[in-house]
Amino acid sequence: MLLTRFDPFKDIAEFEKRFYNPTQKEGVSGFVPMVNTREGEFAYHIDVDLPGVKKENIKVDINKDVVTISGERKTKEEIKEEDYYKVETSFGKFTRSFTLPENADKENIDANYNDGVLEVIVPKLAEDKHKKTIEIK
Repeated sequence: MLLTRFDPFKDIAEFEKRFYNPTQKEGVSGFVPMVNTREGEFAYHIDVDLPGVKKENIKVDINKDVVTISGERKTKEEIKEEDYYKVETSFGKFTRSFTLPENADKENIDANYNDGVLEVIVPKLAEDKHKKTIEIK
């Protein structure tokens, strides 16, 4: 008998793989933001954690069926004390790309940036109400 280990996060990981489309440039970056993707009733949501990134340094592009979020973060922490001096700098360009599903409304994608979190909202197209199934006789 073969035993397999239960993984409660397996379905979530599979869901994220469906949306996440890595590019070759990502491996070079010094900063890779964390991303959460979720599907709602009327839209898909992509939440990107971008602490320390200014709104004007973020770019959201759509090319065919791919949404690409890119930007740059520059931060410098400097501490001057009587007996020591410390400087920590964290920076880097980042790019994350996501392949859109067929029912995504590419014309009405919206992006909001608030408190270091970018939320990209991809509405779903309304289902075709004229579609009907033909009974086979």
